Amino acid sequence: MSQTQAERLQAERKLAENQFDITQYDHVPRRYYGRIFFATVIVIALIGLVRAFAEGKIEWSYIGQFLTSQAIMWGLLNTIVMAVLAMAMGIVFGVITAIMRMSTNPILRYVALTYTWLFRGTPLILQLLLWFNLALIFPTIGIPGLFEMDTVSLMSPFMAALLGLSINQGAYTAEVVRAGLLSVDTGQYEAAKSIGMPRLQALRRIILPQAMRIIIPPVGNEFIGMVKMTSLASVIQYSELLYNAQNIYYANARVMELLIVAGIWYLATVTVLSFGQSRLERRFARGAGKRS
Repeated sequence: MSQTQAERLQAERKLAENQFDITQYDHVPRRYYGRIFFATVIVIALIGLVRAFAEGKIEWSYIGQFLTSQAIMWGLLNTIVMAVLAMAMGIVFGVITAIMRMSTNPILRYVALTYTWLFRGTPLILQLLLWFNLALIFPTIGIPGLFEMDTVSLMSPFMAALLGLSINQGAYTAEVVRAGLLSVDTGQYEAAKSIGMPRLQALRRIILPQAMRIIIPPVGNEFIGMVKMTSLASVIQYSELLYNAQNIYYANARVMELLIVAGIWYLATVTVLSFGQSRLERRFARGAGKRS
């Protein structure tokens, strides 16, 4: 290529650059018409919702009156106690079932598989009703000749709710724990085996601590869900928050006011638990290379 042609190409390139220089144009920000539309719809819907509650037949003074009443506070305490106990037992059942699912023993695997299939495949409210009416199948529970107890006296609303919620939760927690255990590199198992560490000890001291950062988030979500699922125990007359609120509005016909009271306490409890879950997740995420 001759010098003249090179100079001509360079001149054409400079001309093109000057012709399409974007710095000479005004910057026009992008307009998000879709966002504006949906934001407007949401604001209008919220205004309509607030207006409906303001003009509805709701005595707001009753909400403040019953928000801290003895029956509501007792129901809230029973809700928290049931959620904690049922979740603790559910975690124990879930860990045991997950270990059984990963066992080399086919009998243990199939027992664990049947357990998760049965209790995940039937509605929780049905399981609660079955536990509460267990006396229709087993009038007495015990060992013949040693001790026996009437099932009716044993299967109180508290016991039926605790068994129903915890056993159902164990079936779901088992899959969460199993996924967490499978996320740990197999080299960790081999390293523990090479130094002669028993399998259960390796799970407790090496595998589970590493799997916790995978297990904690979904288990935390399930615990928050457990607080709300205790309301299903109202069908078997367990004295939790919703059941006590129902008993009050059966007497004074203030249905909406008592439901709002129950909703306020559920939201407050879930908010506190969500904050605690976030702190716990950050603690177990240390050194994992990720922060939530």
